[in-house]
Amino acid sequence: MGGTGTQTWLEKLDEQLNVDVDWMDPEYIKAMPIKPHDQTSNQLLVDIQLGHESNADLLAQTARELKDQGWLAIYTRMAVLMCKKNIDLIRGRVLLQTLPSKAYDTQATLDHARLYDQEFARAGIGRDRYCIKIPATGPALNAAKVLSEQGIATLGTAVFSLAQAIACSQAGMLYISPYFNETRAHSDHKLWPNVKDPALEHPMSPRLYQILRTYERLYQETGKEQPLLKNASFLSPQEAMAAGELGCHSATIPYTVLDQLAQLEYDPAAQPGKGQPKPVHVYKSPVPAPKRFDNFATTDPLASKTWDGKLASIDVDYLVDGGAELTKAIEADPVSKERLAIALELFINGELRSKDKVEAAMKGV
Repeated sequence: MGGTGTQTWLEKLDEQLNVDVDWMDPEYIKAMPIKPHDQTSNQLLVDIQLGHESNADLLAQTARELKDQGWLAIYTRMAVLMCKKNIDLIRGRVLLQTLPSKAYDTQATLDHARLYDQEFARAGIGRDRYCIKIPATGPALNAAKVLSEQGIATLGTAVFSLAQAIACSQAGMLYISPYFNETRAHSDHKLWPNVKDPALEHPMSPRLYQILRTYERLYQETGKEQPLLKNASFLSPQEAMAAGELGCHSATIPYTVLDQLAQLEYDPAAQPGKGQPKPVHVYKSPVPAPKRFDNFATTDPLASKTWDGKLASIDVDYLVDGGAELTKAIEADPVSKERLAIALELFINGELRSKDKVEAAMKGV
């Protein structure tokens, strides 16, 4: 990778936010023209690396050591060991996701996160170098609240709404990952709003704006740290650059888009908007939002036709009664309900493929 200009889009974006790599291949990360901040993953990416020939011997050895403890113990250790290969290639944290099949089971989510915690400790990776991704459902975020209180950093993933974001704040999470595009759009481009100016025209942009403004307000009113916004699910370099202008703290970017960003020469005159340098503290000293986004405060292109114009309230306890209020809010928002269900189904399929790989390895030892 590498552009021919004096500055590439990737280098410019790295000035505006923390650029993360949404990919687990250590050879790819080594070759990146910048050192990424975090390395993120999900069940799909773990499954790809689990099946890579470079990890075949490690999988066989791990299956041999843990065959009496079941497939999940082997899977979890393998996921951590594959992250360990990348820990010195990044500046920040490696991220792994709890079982999506247990996204509505508080105890199972808690148990898997604690198993990750044990395996990271075994691998010599401290709590300051990893983060556990938790699906943003009511039951799972109740597990995240316990983990946060125990000093285990968490990220709320598959976030599509302000209500989910507020619930992640109430759970004390370090990060959230709103999905700029729904997961289906990656394989079906008819579902992709491929607009010229994503920061202004993409239907998810107003929700990102509202989340950021709400977190700024919560920080000012409570003095409590708020989750940092790690935007995800990009299909184009223009969308990644939009994350910088919108004011996201970080962006986790797939290698396909990273490659494009690294090849494009940055020309400020050709950009629809201008991003600002990273603030010292994203909520204590926020960069003022561009004026061209002012109408985002009261608009929501993704809302149902029956939307009354009211945004999710910070006064609602979304985690009470096992997350009942968050469940209610998701049910009332057709876009969030559908996209969350589809994302979980996609990740569950990756989980099941990995389970098959691990069980095959168990039979071979």
